[in-house]
Amino acid sequence: MKLNIVMCEPEIPQNTGNIARTCAATGAKLHLIKPLGFEINDKYLKRAGLDYWDKLEIEEHDSLDKFLEKYSPEKNDMFFSTTKGKQVYSDINYSDKSEVFIMFGKETKGLPENLLKKYIEKTIRIPMRETLRSLNLSNSVAIVIYEVLRQKNFENLQEISNYFDKEANNDIS
Repeated sequence: MKLNIVMCEPEIPQNTGNIARTCAATGAKLHLIKPLGFEINDKYLKRAGLDYWDKLEIEEHDSLDKFLEKYSPEKNDMFFSTTKGKQVYSDINYSDKSEVFIMFGKETKGLPENLLKKYIEKTIRIPMRETLRSLNLSNSVAIVIYEVLRQKNFENLQEISNYFDKEANNDIS
């Protein structure tokens, strides 16, 4: 399965750097929809992403309209993450899909209301206490990514560490 994480107008470079690192570690493709709240060569963005940038598939889009033109929600399995979501993210069956797009909005405003209303049946949310506004964006992305991957049995990811086996072999020599 191909997993696509779509960031619509992200504002905080550290969040995007953390998300880029998570995408690199999981094999998810990262889509960045402009305008961005930072320069792509921002030192905080680079620092948060560490040395994973060359292991990341990334695509930039000039606008939300251009992204939606290229990757139509009507033709793709696309979900919109929002605190106003109609379904809990873990209630979706991702396992039967060959490609999934999960879109997240900017830190201060989320996704545009008109987009959410148009695709209300494709909105997902992470449960949290009613009195709080939202979770950190990079944490939200990680939560959803790992649910999608869990449903696919962590396909193509290392599930069992052999670190201690190597260490035991090194101690013997």
